[in-house]
Amino acid sequence: MLLMYSVKRFILWLCDAYSLIIFVYVLMSWIPNHQFGTVGKVYRVLGTLCDPYLNLFKRFIPPIGGYVDISPIVALLVLQLVSRFVVGIL
Repeated sequence: MLLMYSVKRFILWLCDAYSLIIFVYVLMSWIPNHQFGTVGKVYRVLGTLCDPYLNLFKRFIPPIGGYVDISPIVALLVLQLVSRFVVGIL
C-alpha cells in the first residue's frame, strides 16, 4: 500500500517537474538574444530535454497566424491529463 502510494507520488512529481521545465523553456524562448552566454547554454539544455516531446505536437498544431505557437499549451495539458490518468489506474 505504502509502496504504491510512493510510486504514484513519484510519477506525479516527475510529470510536474517536466511540466515546469517545459514552462521555463517556453518563457526563455521569449528572451531576445538567448543564444549567447549562460542563458544560451541553459536554453540549449532545456531544448534538448523539451524539443522531442514538443515536436510531437508541433507537427499537428500549426502556429496561429503564423506566429503564435499554442502547441506547448496542448503538450502541457496532455502531459498533466495522462499523468493523472495513469496514477488513477494504479
